[in-house]
Amino acid sequence: MDVVVTLPKSFGMKNWIEEGDLPGEQWSGDEWHFYLGGPVPKINPGEKVYVCYNGKLRGFSKLVRVERSNRGYALVRHNDSEAVTIDQHIPGFRGFRYRWWNPEIEKTFPDWMIP
Repeated sequence: MDVVVTLPKSFGMKNWIEEGDLPGEQWSGDEWHFYLGGPVPKINPGEKVYVCYNGKLRGFSKLVRVERSNRGYALVRHNDSEAVTIDQHIPGFRGFRYRWWNPEIEKTFPDWMIP
């Protein structure tokens, strides 16, 4: 099942962008981790991890694997990010949620970097 996460405002969009492998870029060879605590979602490799920031859906990457640690777990991605959004305000939240919208309403989001 696809999941949705929120990028914390304290981390900031700039830091997230600098992490690497942006939409349209070739894979750098690095892996990127989104760390969470609490229950692990029912998600399989190849399913989507959507990211929201400042009330807006910014896009998704496909899950490579879930990596467990003694502090929780990480949703791991490589590249293949896509910048998409929906016409809906998404308030920030902790943890994850399962995608609640039909993917057919997603549209490309060329201004995804603008906070």
